[in-house]
Amino acid sequence: MVSIDETSFALKISGNWSRQATVKPIDQILSRLKSHPPQKIIIAAGTLTAWDSRLPSQLLKIMDYCAANNIQVDSGQLPDGIKSLLKLALAVPERASTRRGGSRFSWLSNIGKSIIDMQKDMYGLIVFIGEVALAAGALLTGKARFRMIDLLTFIQDAGPNGFPIVSLISLLVGLILAFVAALQLAMVDAKIYIADLVALGIVREMGPLMTAIIASGRTGAAYATQLGTMNLNNEIDALKTMGISAMEFLVLPRMLALVLMLPLLTLCADLLGILGGAMVSSTAFDVTFIQYYQQIKKAVDLVDFGVGIFKSVVFACLIAIAGCMRGMQCGRSASAVGEAATAAVVDSIVYIVVADSLITLIYNRLDL
Repeated sequence: MVSIDETSFALKISGNWSRQATVKPIDQILSRLKSHPPQKIIIAAGTLTAWDSRLPSQLLKIMDYCAANNIQVDSGQLPDGIKSLLKLALAVPERASTRRGGSRFSWLSNIGKSIIDMQKDMYGLIVFIGEVALAAGALLTGKARFRMIDLLTFIQDAGPNGFPIVSLISLLVGLILAFVAALQLAMVDAKIYIADLVALGIVREMGPLMTAIIASGRTGAAYATQLGTMNLNNEIDALKTMGISAMEFLVLPRMLALVLMLPLLTLCADLLGILGGAMVSSTAFDVTFIQYYQQIKKAVDLVDFGVGIFKSVVFACLIAIAGCMRGMQCGRSASAVGEAATAAVVDSIVYIVVADSLITLIYNRLDL
């Protein structure tokens, strides 16, 4: 850095400013500006042999410091490529939502902020459920506007594409449940009741619950990511501009697909879970397939299957609401899309567990 006069400095850039070269940091230049602040700084290029994005990023730090301290910067003598990059970087301001961190608050402020956020989430959930109800009413009256090909695509994604992972998890859950039950029942010579415990546990609880949790992590997160990306690209705003309801065109086919497919996946999970229990009973505890089947016929009836199917329908609605709501509320940045997907999975699991507890209590009171 060379002093032109008492109020101006000249900074001449020369040499190799590529990533392959060892470039000295600009801390010395910034410390010189702090110790002897000028009114104007002239940035010029000398014998530059090579440069890449490192040079504009270093110059931006100098220009940001000068802007914060009312120091005039003259960069007219830089090469055209560097000036274009600097102009582009300065023309687009940084989005506040893309920067993590920020000021730290006290624990009392964090509690208050959490309560306010919870109130906003509850209000947003109530409003979204109302909009879904209006869209469902339009569907029942034949006025809903969405493409059938979209519905078929979502059915394919939510149902057949999710069958392998649901089958594997359900089979393993049946194996584990049967093995744990058999170890306890064998102590009292009641191994035949393995079928009762596994079948009732799978059909009434574990089948719909495990299927819903898999769907929340797979389908619910996908819905949030898809709608969040569309919101980021202003596609949802474009639909509203054309007079098309986003709830009918985007949310309704996704919800219908999940409501149709999750009960079918639950039935498959029930059958494979029971099959896993039969494999453990016949191979490790001398309970034949015929005995296992006869015991299941005595223990499980259509009411038990109906309980699981009803739960799966409720879980499907909750997963679709959580995923689509978070996607529609997503901010306009890449980090916001990821946060929406995470929030959709968390909300879905919370809704599922709470709904499962309430439905189980209601069925117990009704003696079903």
